[in-house]
Amino acid sequence: MTARPAPAGRTRFDIADIVRAHRDALASAYPLTAAQRRVFTDIAQCRTAVLGGHVDTCHSCGYEHPSYNSCRNRHCPKCQALTQEEWIDGRRRRLLPVGHFHVVFTLPAQLRPLARIAPRVVYDALFHAAAQTLVELGTTRLRARVAATLVLHTWTRELDLHPHVHAIVSAGGLALDGSRWIHARRGYLFPAKVMGKLLRGKVLAELRAAHAAGKLPPEGVLRDPMAFDHILASVAKLAWNVYAKAPFRKRDHVLAYLGRYTHRVGIANSRLLAVSDDAVVFATKDGRTKTLAPVEFLRRLVQHVLPDGLHKIRHAGLYASAADAKHAAATEKLATPLPPPQPRPSWQERLLAITGHDVSRCRKCGQPVVSVFLPPFARAPPP
Repeated sequence: MTARPAPAGRTRFDIADIVRAHRDALASAYPLTAAQRRVFTDIAQCRTAVLGGHVDTCHSCGYEHPSYNSCRNRHCPKCQALTQEEWIDGRRRRLLPVGHFHVVFTLPAQLRPLARIAPRVVYDALFHAAAQTLVELGTTRLRARVAATLVLHTWTRELDLHPHVHAIVSAGGLALDGSRWIHARRGYLFPAKVMGKLLRGKVLAELRAAHAAGKLPPEGVLRDPMAFDHILASVAKLAWNVYAKAPFRKRDHVLAYLGRYTHRVGIANSRLLAVSDDAVVFATKDGRTKTLAPVEFLRRLVQHVLPDGLHKIRHAGLYASAADAKHAAATEKLATPLPPPQPRPSWQERLLAITGHDVSRCRKCGQPVVSVFLPPFARAPPP
């Protein structure tokens, strides 16, 4: 596999090339789930003729430019920008006009083996526990209903498994009797140690219930019947890591910051520094780099594929869909009207805002172009 010159505005290296070249070797060495195979197929086919597209033709200068459709898979590094902007636009009217804290709930390293064999169970437990911790502390400490949006990430910069939930939490909440908005203390939400203890108890309770219900398969570390109890005992007295940052004061700052987390994938093409048949070099943090064999790179990447139907973005408290009436009451008590609904821009307008490229104009002379539809190539179903 050799590097090719990148078209203007595109990264030099593409994860799709690594997938196409080495996915068979990965599948021979490691069993892949149906969801993981489908993600690799989508990444490999994204923005290729296989998915169809259109040709933009300029009648002024004769220039023709093909554009192929995106796979729209949530794990694809090339398909998140427009989806992220759409999501942010949808949340703009929901976001309350108050400061928000950024809180991170991290799963201890001892529980990561369980996440490998039962990701849906472990990630649901982490989500539920984090949300319940925030709602419960809002009730007991503030005597109010807080609002929270939670986003699951499962990776480190080196692509190791590291499940954690980012939460954006309102700096205050609607009083339990609905009479007023109660502001949190300046620069302070809840004690980190208290959040850690509550998180620990709630996650362990959910895992014990799942184990009793037979939802944790007896494979991997759980082949030993005694392993589950040993694993939970190893974390039962640990101080679980919960980190809280000072609040953002302005709505636009919250949206911009949240947008960085909602649709992020394990690694973007822009972090690839060098790709060959023998090695993948990518940027990590603080100017450092990591070099992996291509198959090991894909093995690390594929462990972050989420189970089908598992929602990686969830809402709690006043931001939950079931709390519409209380959300409206909170908005009224804050006496700050939410922004009016805006006309939904077209995908061309959104792409122009993100990239600065107007797809309705010729790349060569700037005159209007005519688009001709390209049907997808006939292909077998994804393996």
